[in-house]
Amino acid sequence: MTPPAIPLAVWLWGAFDPVLVIAAVLLGWKADQFGKVFIAAIAALGVAVLFSWLVTGLDIPWFAPVSHDTPTLLPVRAIAALLWAGGAYAARRVAGR
Repeated sequence: MTPPAIPLAVWLWGAFDPVLVIAAVLLGWKADQFGKVFIAAIAALGVAVLFSWLVTGLDIPWFAPVSHDTPTLLPVRAIAALLWAGGAYAARRVAGR
Protein backbone atom coordinates (compact mmCIF):
# COMPACT_ATOMS: atom_id res chain seq x y z
CA MET A 1 0.00 0.00 0.00
CA THR A 2 1.49 3.32 -1.05
CA PRO A 3 0.93 6.52 0.90
CA PRO A 4 -1.28 9.17 -0.72
CA ALA A 5 0.45 11.80 -2.81
CA ILE A 6 0.76 15.15 -1.06
CA PRO A 7 0.57 18.18 -3.39
CA LEU A 8 3.46 20.64 -3.35
CA ALA A 9 1.17 23.44 -2.14
CA VAL A 10 0.54 21.54 1.11
CA TRP A 11 4.28 21.26 1.69
CA LEU A 12 4.70 24.99 1.10
CA TRP A 13 1.87 25.85 3.51
CA GLY A 14 3.61 23.79 6.17
CA ALA A 15 6.90 25.63 5.58
CA PHE A 16 5.34 29.11 5.43
CA ASP A 17 3.00 28.75 8.42
CA PRO A 18 2.90 32.33 9.77
CA VAL A 19 3.13 31.23 13.41
CA LEU A 20 6.18 29.12 12.56
CA VAL A 21 7.82 31.94 10.63
CA ILE A 22 7.19 34.60 13.29
CA ALA A 23 8.33 32.40 16.18
CA ALA A 24 11.43 31.15 14.36
CA VAL A 25 12.48 34.62 13.21
CA LEU A 26 11.97 36.19 16.64
CA LEU A 27 13.81 33.42 18.46
CA GLY A 28 16.55 33.19 15.83
CA TRP A 29 17.07 36.95 16.02
CA LYS A 30 17.47 36.75 19.80
CA ALA A 31 20.01 33.87 19.61
CA ASP A 32 23.48 35.05 20.58
CA GLN A 33 25.26 31.80 19.65
CA PHE A 34 24.82 29.58 16.62
CA GLY A 35 23.93 26.56 18.74
CA LYS A 36 20.89 28.39 20.06
CA VAL A 37 19.47 28.50 16.54
CA PHE A 38 18.63 24.80 16.90
CA ILE A 39 16.86 25.46 20.19
CA ALA A 40 14.99 28.37 18.58
CA ALA A 41 13.90 26.12 15.71
CA ILE A 42 12.65 23.40 18.07
CA ALA A 43 10.74 25.95 20.16
CA ALA A 44 9.22 27.58 17.05
CA LEU A 45 8.19 24.16 15.73
CA GLY A 46 6.51 23.33 19.03
CA VAL A 47 4.65 26.64 19.18
CA ALA A 48 3.49 26.39 15.56
CA VAL A 49 2.29 22.80 15.84
CA LEU A 50 0.46 23.46 19.11
CA PHE A 51 -1.18 26.57 17.67
CA SER A 52 -2.21 24.75 14.49
CA TRP A 53 -3.54 21.82 16.53
CA LEU A 54 -5.55 24.18 18.75
CA VAL A 55 -7.01 26.12 15.81
CA THR A 56 -7.85 22.90 13.96
CA GLY A 57 -9.39 21.44 17.13
CA LEU A 58 -11.68 24.46 17.41
CA ASP A 59 -12.82 23.88 13.79
CA ILE A 60 -11.39 27.20 12.63
CA PRO A 61 -10.09 26.96 9.06
CA TRP A 62 -6.29 27.04 8.94
CA PHE A 63 -4.19 26.55 5.83
CA ALA A 64 -1.60 24.41 7.66
CA PRO A 65 -3.81 22.21 9.87
CA VAL A 66 -2.63 19.54 12.27
CA SER A 67 -5.07 16.67 12.68
CA HIS A 68 -5.34 12.95 12.12
CA ASP A 69 -6.94 13.54 8.71
CA THR A 70 -4.29 15.89 7.30
CA PRO A 71 -0.53 15.46 6.90
CA THR A 72 1.35 17.10 9.75
CA LEU A 73 4.56 17.46 7.71
CA LEU A 74 6.79 17.61 10.78
CA PRO A 75 10.02 17.16 8.77
CA VAL A 76 9.05 20.02 6.45
CA ARG A 77 8.12 22.24 9.38
CA ALA A 78 11.31 21.35 11.28
CA ILE A 79 13.58 22.16 8.32
CA ALA A 80 11.65 25.36 7.63
CA ALA A 81 11.93 26.43 11.28
CA LEU A 82 15.67 25.80 11.18
CA LEU A 83 16.04 27.81 7.97
CA TRP A 84 13.93 30.72 9.27
CA ALA A 85 15.78 30.83 12.62
CA GLY A 86 19.16 30.50 10.91
CA GLY A 87 18.30 33.25 8.46
CA ALA A 88 17.25 35.60 11.26
CA TYR A 89 20.42 34.77 13.21
CA ALA A 90 22.57 35.48 10.13
CA ALA A 91 20.68 38.71 9.41
CA ARG A 92 21.28 39.94 12.95
CA ARG A 93 24.97 39.10 12.72
CA VAL A 94 25.29 40.98 9.41
CA ALA A 95 23.31 43.95 10.73
CA GLY A 96 25.46 44.11 13.86
CA ARG A 97 28.73 44.54 11.94
